[in-house]
Amino acid sequence: MTESFPRQQARTKRFTLGVPRSFRIAPDGSRVVFLRTKTGSDEVTCLWTLDVETGKERLVADPRTQGVDEADLPREEKARRERVREAHGGIVTYATDRAVQVAVFPLSGRVYSVDLTSPDAEPAEVTTHTPALDPRPSPDGRTVAYVCGGVLRVTGLSGKSWDRILADPGASDKDGKNVTYGLPEFIAGEEMGRTRGYWWSPDGDALLVERVDTTNVQRWFIADPANPASEPAEVAYPSAGTPNADTSLLIVRLNGRQVAVDIDHAEFPYIVTATWQKGHDPLVVVQSRDQRVMRLLSVDQFTGKTGLIREDTDPDWLEITPGVPGWTGDGKLAWVQDSDGARRLLVATAGQLRDHTAEPVTPPGLQVREVTGIAGAAVLFQASSLEPAEIDLWCYHPADGLAKLSQGSGVHAGSRAGGITLIASRTLDHDDLVVRVGAHSIESFAEKPALPVPAPKLLAAGDRGIRTAVLLPSWHKPGERKLPVLVDSYGGPHSQRVLAARRPYLEPQWFAEQGFAVVVTDGRGTPGRGPEWERSIAGDLAGPVLDDQIDALYTAAATVPDLDTERVAIRGWSFGGYLSALAVLRRPDVFHAAVAGAPVTDWRLYDTHYTERYLGVTLGENYKRSSLTEQAVVLPHRPLLLIHGLADDNVVVAHTLRLSGALLEAGYPHQVLPLTGITHMASSETVAENMLGLQLDFLRRALGMT
Repeated sequence: MTESFPRQQARTKRFTLGVPRSFRIAPDGSRVVFLRTKTGSDEVTCLWTLDVETGKERLVADPRTQGVDEADLPREEKARRERVREAHGGIVTYATDRAVQVAVFPLSGRVYSVDLTSPDAEPAEVTTHTPALDPRPSPDGRTVAYVCGGVLRVTGLSGKSWDRILADPGASDKDGKNVTYGLPEFIAGEEMGRTRGYWWSPDGDALLVERVDTTNVQRWFIADPANPASEPAEVAYPSAGTPNADTSLLIVRLNGRQVAVDIDHAEFPYIVTATWQKGHDPLVVVQSRDQRVMRLLSVDQFTGKTGLIREDTDPDWLEITPGVPGWTGDGKLAWVQDSDGARRLLVATAGQLRDHTAEPVTPPGLQVREVTGIAGAAVLFQASSLEPAEIDLWCYHPADGLAKLSQGSGVHAGSRAGGITLIASRTLDHDDLVVRVGAHSIESFAEKPALPVPAPKLLAAGDRGIRTAVLLPSWHKPGERKLPVLVDSYGGPHSQRVLAARRPYLEPQWFAEQGFAVVVTDGRGTPGRGPEWERSIAGDLAGPVLDDQIDALYTAAATVPDLDTERVAIRGWSFGGYLSALAVLRRPDVFHAAVAGAPVTDWRLYDTHYTERYLGVTLGENYKRSSLTEQAVVLPHRPLLLIHGLADDNVVVAHTLRLSGALLEAGYPHQVLPLTGITHMASSETVAENMLGLQLDFLRRALGMT
């Protein structure tokens, strides 16, 4: 019996198993380190290397040989994986020394190291306290720092069992149970993309360390109703308008000396990122609570005094661009600025950045997405030009100017070191990620989907050119029948669904094969179209987003034959779940049924950094306008299915329960599907598989499909 697509997708973790990732090129260009499972159905991630000269791959570390049980994952590691949406097991993160000769990785609270240069080297356990979190070797590869119980420690990699405390909440803080050193706070991991809380000095004799105090953060309690005897999980959750964790930085030397970094934390409570590169003092980026001011600071490593390198402001907010700041080999800084309708790359001296005299090195028509690496004087970055569905890899060098490194339409990323460039590409022509390193490639073991090849028709809908994809059943013949429409969008900030790559369309194509015309839309607020496009949702997360979905729907119907706009359903997860419920509540004349998964229904219950960026720090009219629990219920009542994981600590189940209560009071019929033990990822194989079938059955019944 042929395996169903829902089963295959669940078993392969959305076809991510077997795909290489987390690449690191040695500075001498001799090898590339990466992560990958052994097959497309194997959940255990291993550590590999590629010999750049011969193209030979080598399995460096397989967690199975260490006898590690994933059931022993520390609570903090489970939380970290939830923040980064990590669904795989095994070695899911690693760190190396500067020369990329030694790799260090955690496994279920224990630390292992392995020599990357020896073909016969085996991983060896490093003697640490347990559970050990986020181990990172010093640049010289002699020692490794890690966190255990909120305490930052350092130990040797030479086999000697010495261990030293560098920062201890119990020793320096009155209430140490709410204080950690060396770990990021919830907001950093969930919203800023910062997954670390300490940075080694280039010489390996000191560390820049974050201190986090959650004493003033409100406590929420997430219970397991299926197991009433179990204790509720206590979560420090900073919802909009409430106190954040108190964060600060200090420089800790291996000899025990500490100095506090001089930052006005009352004015700039958010530590966005930090870096410490050879030949330079540390750099720190901080942000105001309303996110309208961002500062790039240098830190005197001996006194902790800070100097202002750059201040940027915006009347709405400033986006965080991954990969900056960073020093180039010729003593310049890579940074970004919003100007002339684009996010543009700056490569300039500290003085030019400070005086705002630096000229962008990218033209207004090129939208910078991320800086992926700096190699000498060259800066590699991802950017979109005229077509936001395409993301290319670019390079800027002061001698050579701008050059596009990727070829053809698609989504491309990459890095460079030691004269070697790695380019990873996804296109509409291939299911797999294609990774090229010089003359060689790194193979993907991902399974081929048991599904007709998606053939999305890409549109620029309406006057705003809203990027839209339409997918039809492979068996459909134009003019033969009208197809009910399924709008399958995320629709919100920081996520783009309409891309020139095949993988994002696998699930939409499966729904199309069941008899739908599927419409996927990236409206205002989504990335890739520039600052003005992103900020057009300021103060209102509902109106512009929903209007663009409707405009794109009708443009698709006018462009692609056989879309039946009298039978339109919408589905989505997270912000997409919010959008789906919003659609049937506010515009039942357009949308006739909805499946809303893990929806944010009351923005006062969502976290500070995300919500306050768009709706403000005052819980006023913007929140009322955007929240589903404040929507006036209009007729007709449309079929609505709410799905929510009871263990979700990002969008807590209270969102769905409050909306359900409000709908019940208004006499609005609806269904609620609670998912026992499921978080925001909904990564359980059986749940992921069966949810697709349940949604399909609901949508078919709601639209009267046979």
